[in-house]
Amino acid sequence: MSALPVYRWRLAPDGYATRRQLRARGLRPGGQDVAAQLERPRRRRPPLVAHLYRIDAAKPVRPMTPAKWAALAKANAARRTCPECRRDAGYVIPTSLGVCGTCAYPEEQRAA
Repeated sequence: MSALPVYRWRLAPDGYATRRQLRARGLRPGGQDVAAQLERPRRRRPPLVAHLYRIDAAKPVRPMTPAKWAALAKANAARRTCPECRRDAGYVIPTSLGVCGTCAYPEEQRAA
């Protein structure tokens, strides 16, 4: 196993991209191994590391199927449904509260 080439932040050669950069181009790694690494130095902490993939070996992103769209819509609806009052809150319920604002602070709702 050979060591990966390591480049300093913003100094990687052309032809490499991170996952996010590939996604912005409509690509995915497509099963390829990490080709190189970027390191961003930080004070008093270990450096930030980003994995780089070869753009020429990347594959197009798979299109969403109707079943995937339906599953995504169902999951998002579940995140908006309050488990206590069973109503659609109209926003994603914060995990810190676990319920909608009306159920979390009923005394404030009566005062208003």
